[in-house]
Amino acid sequence: MRNLLRLIGRFRNDRRGNLAVIFTLAAIPLVSALGSAVDYSMATRMRAKLQSAADSASVASISQNSAGYLAATQMQSDGTIAAGVTDANAIFDGNMNTINGYQNLTRTSTVTKTGIKLKSVVTFSAQVPTTFMRVIGMQALTITGTSSSAASLPPYLDFYLMLDVSGSMGLPSTDAEQTRLSKINPDDFSVYPNGCTFACHFQTNACSNPSVGQKTNPSGSVVSAYPTNNYCLGYLISRVSQAGYNSLLQPTANYPMKGVQLTAAILANANSSLTPGAPNSLITGNSKSLPSSLTPVTSCPNEGADACIQLRADAVGYAVTQLFQYANTHEKVSNQFRIGLYPFVRYLYAYFPLTSSIGPSDSITTAANNLATLLDPGNNSNLGSGGTHFENAFPSMNTTITSVGNGSTSTNTQPYVFLITDGAQNFQTQWGGGWSGSNSATVMPSGTSSPCKPLRDRGITVSVLYIPYQTIQNPTTIFNNEDNVANANIPNIPPSLTDCASSGFFYTANTPADIQSALKAMFDHAVQTAHITN
Repeated sequence: MRNLLRLIGRFRNDRRGNLAVIFTLAAIPLVSALGSAVDYSMATRMRAKLQSAADSASVASISQNSAGYLAATQMQSDGTIAAGVTDANAIFDGNMNTINGYQNLTRTSTVTKTGIKLKSVVTFSAQVPTTFMRVIGMQALTITGTSSSAASLPPYLDFYLMLDVSGSMGLPSTDAEQTRLSKINPDDFSVYPNGCTFACHFQTNACSNPSVGQKTNPSGSVVSAYPTNNYCLGYLISRVSQAGYNSLLQPTANYPMKGVQLTAAILANANSSLTPGAPNSLITGNSKSLPSSLTPVTSCPNEGADACIQLRADAVGYAVTQLFQYANTHEKVSNQFRIGLYPFVRYLYAYFPLTSSIGPSDSITTAANNLATLLDPGNNSNLGSGGTHFENAFPSMNTTITSVGNGSTSTNTQPYVFLITDGAQNFQTQWGGGWSGSNSATVMPSGTSSPCKPLRDRGITVSVLYIPYQTIQNPTTIFNNEDNVANANIPNIPPSLTDCASSGFFYTANTPADIQSALKAMFDHAVQTAHITN
């Protein structure tokens, strides 16, 4: 008994070999932990492969030109895109077919269209067999994941171009073009001895003719401008070859210069006169002139050209044709964009209603090129005549746009109004020689009284391109001092048009090239905004 107790005591007090005992006891959880880490690492790598397959499937199923995307463009309502679901499943399965090391794989794909938004969601679940963790009774690890992708369909947009073709858009497009016209324009010669800068005037007795186009020179002799058959020639002159026009202005013995500049040089010589037959033989087809040798153009795309003098309406018309080309190159689906031309003077006129045929050879391109032919001459009852009547144009446009969609389909289009104007409002009206209303230039009302507000309240975006009203050269005080009133009104125009425009949609363009760039920027802004807001 004593020996047994002694052995027990020795064993109890003996500290040798305790590390081996502890290691042996700890080895079991350590080995299990290391094995679990290996099994978990294998499961993590497998999940990464499954996640990659899911990401590829969700993105590809709604990418441009995919079966799901193309199917969505044809859908007229929201819902599941069956072709997209099939595509997502096939892509996921194809990516996983060559990969082993998993079991009991399930995957679910949903691809839906809501408005112009597409969403693809791919979820998966699988099991990865374990090796070391079997010791603790875990035969497999379950892994899951989800991949979501979103895309936007190209929005279907309608562009309503409100084009100001009132008299002030008959000003030449640049100061240099104004100078060119003033040197040769006999309109209202009795009050514009230095030449009139407006190409657009009414067919009234205000035009230069033997009865009113007279001046008295310093010696007291009367000098007549050449007769115009009571026709305002500014617009006609702007349409023909300038060299050809000057060739009609034959010199006289006492005024041997070929060509003419209507300045004091003429008035200083009582014996000089311009050939009376020049205006009579100016333009073919003019009802108030005789047959001629000059053929007019209907458009003038470039300033400074001999073929014509470019007016602001010309510059706008040409820029609109460039917008057509730009829209065509940015079209993602067939008939994505429709554009219509709605010029206005006293009334808004559906010159060319909405169409998706906006190619270079389409009729709307010809119509836009010929926009300057609509300048207010008082002979188009659809446009009316007189000043610039925003108070009529905007209510008419509000009625013209019958529905406001979100751009999700070709039958649910989103409307944008592009107002292109110099912004000077004038309440004067004229028809058949009868005049009424004030001819003093002003601007459209702002705030709650703005004629643009009803459109914006309906969710219609109003984009404004301001073509600055050029200061009238050689102003006179005739016609209720309208020239000087118009010049004084210029600073009031930008604030008025900014108030009209939807937030961030006010643009300014000073030159013909600027007009082209601004219209493209307005178009890009509309497309971008449609993607964001829908």
